[in-house]
Amino acid sequence: LALYFHSGEREEKCIIEDIPTDTLVIGNYKVQRWDIHKQDFLESAPGLGMFVTVTTPSAEVLLSKLYGPQGTFSFTSSLSGEHIICLQSNSTRFVAFAGSKLRIHLDIRVGEHFLDESVVQAKDKVNEVNFRLEHLIEQIHHISKEQNYEREREEKFRKTSEETNSNILWWAIVQTLILIFIGIWQIKSLRDFFISKKLV
Repeated sequence: LALYFHSGEREEKCIIEDIPTDTLVIGNYKVQRWDIHKQDFLESAPGLGMFVTVTTPSAEVLLSKLYGPQGTFSFTSSLSGEHIICLQSNSTRFVAFAGSKLRIHLDIRVGEHFLDESVVQAKDKVNEVNFRLEHLIEQIHHISKEQNYEREREEKFRKTSEETNSNILWWAIVQTLILIFIGIWQIKSLRDFFISKKLV
């Protein structure tokens, strides 16, 4: 996931990532500050830091740390589900005057271990093949984990659908019984009414 978004100083922006359990997540970000004179975003925002907070589906704070104007954060998920990743600048200016616009570039990699090309090139050919093979095995494990997680979600969704269908069926049966009961009661009431008026 690679994106950028605009934010005000001191404004918290959050994204939600659906992550399987025991999965490594690596995030890279860079902050640019709007320059009024140049009418453009500066290449960097020196002196400006970012608070990065990661919350698990059970509302447990997994990561809460202050980084610089650009940096890398990482965490390993302990639960499967929607993790909330929030970024907020550490601007010391009052909120009323903190009107400077920020552009935050964010790149999030789920379950990836990056290949360090310099390490790969430094090794001999046998070790290079071995290193790349280990990397491929890690990726296979991650894909397998993702598939298992999707299967779990599909099974949960199927159970919810079946329960909903069952509830709808029972509600339809109850409605039908109520209508039959009301119909019988109306017929009996009309019959009693006609008998009392000696119309029958």
